[in-house]
Amino acid sequence: MTSFAPDSLVLNSKLPLWYQVSQSLRASILSRHPDAPLRLPTEDGLAAHYGVSVLTMRQALKELEDEGLITRHRRRGTFIEPTALRGTPVKLLGSVDAIVAQQSGGRTAVFQHGPAPLPPEAAEHFPDLTEAVAYRRLRCDEAGEPTNWAENFVRPELAARIDLADLERWPMTKVLRDVLGVRISRITDTVEARLAAPETARLLQVPLLSPILHYTGVTYDDTGRAVDVVRIHYRGDRFSFSVTMEAP
Repeated sequence: MTSFAPDSLVLNSKLPLWYQVSQSLRASILSRHPDAPLRLPTEDGLAAHYGVSVLTMRQALKELEDEGLITRHRRRGTFIEPTALRGTPVKLLGSVDAIVAQQSGGRTAVFQHGPAPLPPEAAEHFPDLTEAVAYRRLRCDEAGEPTNWAENFVRPELAARIDLADLERWPMTKVLRDVLGVRISRITDTVEARLAAPETARLLQVPLLSPILHYTGVTYDDTGRAVDVVRIHYRGDRFSFSVTMEAP
């Protein structure tokens, strides 16, 4: 039986290995093609793929199993649980793969893109620009119910190389890093509670002034320059917010 092939991972010595592996595998699972196999490689195979010990791999898999993203069967193997994508928690975590995992899952449609003036909260990160290329995307679950919509502002020279088909399959962070080859140095996250404005209420099919989670992320390359600013509006009834702290 063919096994699912997860993305590769460059390990960071400053973060726990099991945590990095679990988030990288989670991102691969959530952004997988619908026709991809559901069976995962063996523990030994995954450990070799990520360059970690079997014990570390086992801990990473337990994290995903506890979340309900995978199921493990003695003698049969480990399988992706295709029905476990509802109610994904929004997490403020410490790796680029965690951001990719957070922004993955469901079906995504690009409904608008093109040059646009920078709103104040994006303009402060692009002092050398008066406009950027904006991408508006709506993400729905497997049943077609809207869960969040995102608005990315990207530097024009990078936007010229972006294929819209990639944005319907993967989050912008993954496209910038893995398709365009942008060397991402850091991402800053802000999450706050807001009330749904008219446009958000219409897109997410919720009553006006319903509670939503408003996420802002700023992605920087290895020169310290902002390359992408994203604003994501999550339905408050479909997401929770959590922060994971690791002891030194």
